[in-house]
Amino acid sequence: MIIFRLKKFSLLSKILKYLIFISFLLALDIEKYPIKNTLSFLNVEFKIVKNGTSPNRYIWLHGDEKTAEMALNNHIKNYQGIAFFIQNEEREIPYKSTIIDPNRLFSRDGAYHALKKFKPNWESKSLKDALDEIEIERENLLRSIMPLKNGILVSVHNNFRGYNIKSEIKNSQKVSIKDNQNPRDFILCTSEDDYIKLEKGPYNIVLQNKLPDEDDGSLSWALLKKNVRYINVETRLGYLTQQKKILSFIEKELN
Repeated sequence: MIIFRLKKFSLLSKILKYLIFISFLLALDIEKYPIKNTLSFLNVEFKIVKNGTSPNRYIWLHGDEKTAEMALNNHIKNYQGIAFFIQNEEREIPYKSTIIDPNRLFSRDGAYHALKKFKPNWESKSLKDALDEIEIERENLLRSIMPLKNGILVSVHNNFRGYNIKSEIKNSQKVSIKDNQNPRDFILCTSEDDYIKLEKGPYNIVLQNKLPDEDDGSLSWALLKKNVRYINVETRLGYLTQQKKILSFIEKELN
């Protein structure tokens, strides 16, 4: 009986030592291979903020739209998902000897016009090389920010003047404009099911679930091509409370 107990104690001791050893190896591995918290796109970094295990993803693309950044910062603290924040102070990002709008690079045609906008005199081969590089980088970025199955990619933007929901009507299949809402604050979505749920709420909303004749390279069209649910939350610059409310409304209605 005593021998049996000694053998049992010896076995437990060996198991305990083994578990301690495995924990030590895992700790070394974590230090050697830390969880990635940044993402690079055309040499511009994105900060990655993770909260929980939701399939939803969020992105802030224009560095000068500070209200959207603050709204998303607040949102990802209160709701689960992964948020991507561009590390850039301006609307355009530096690229080679020019600047380009990061939300016009999600198609080859869009990237072509974005490159020509600020540098119209590209040499033919250099332009092709740039477009080829952007295409590779774009697909890598899309793979990184893609929501999981049944998830949504939510993009946050601000406008300064002029641009409003009426600017999107020509490319929209359904529109709901509320009398008591500013037309510069609205939701754009690419899923009709999402639109049906959200249009019952208090906010302006458009549905764009058909590709336009001309793809301007915006993220929404790229996600529509891939049949991925996409939502853009657009508000006036400086209207932080409004943008936070819209994000929370979307979260509660669709999740």
